[in-house]
Amino acid sequence: MNIIEKLEWRYAVKKFDPTRKLTAEQLNRLLAATRLSASSYGLQPYKILVIEDPEVREKLKAASNNQSQITDASQLLVFARHADLGNKHVDAYMQNIANTRNIPLESLAGFSGMMKQVVGQLDETGTAVWTSKQAYLALGTLLAAAAVEGIDACPMEGFNAAQYDDILELKEKGLSAVVIAAIGFRASDDKMQHARKVRKSLDDLVEII
Repeated sequence: MNIIEKLEWRYAVKKFDPTRKLTAEQLNRLLAATRLSASSYGLQPYKILVIEDPEVREKLKAASNNQSQITDASQLLVFARHADLGNKHVDAYMQNIANTRNIPLESLAGFSGMMKQVVGQLDETGTAVWTSKQAYLALGTLLAAAAVEGIDACPMEGFNAAQYDDILELKEKGLSAVVIAAIGFRASDDKMQHARKVRKSLDDLVEII
């Protein structure tokens, strides 16, 4: 199938087959694709937690309106933003650029200074909004990659973020849960897989100026 057919095939799975699991290779390919997602400045101010522990997932299910996807999917991915974004994140990114591209760290001084100015101007609310947007970019990449790989996914916002933070001890790590995605394989009796996808027409959605 081409990319359009793959995206037509995907849907937000309501019922996963708990007996089917991703292979390690499949999981790694999804994570590798998500790692390549677009991110403002390339900073990637978030972390992706792969939740497999059954006991932890039962607790998270209770914090997710008892939705079955939390425990029945192969894995649950939690996108958590960095709550305290500061110079240390920029410095670590600059060092990564220097190492990856084999260039002097000093040559990045201008870029580093600009980024620190931008980040430094954000208040707590601004930081939360901006870092959350970056996490959602990564989520979009994950969903597209999963469709291409023939793997099902369900992006989810119906959860108590504060309870997730407590259960996963995210505050101690300087993180805060933003959005989650269950990944795995659809159950054969999930009726939503047969429903026609409803989207705006291109004429309604797109305006060429």
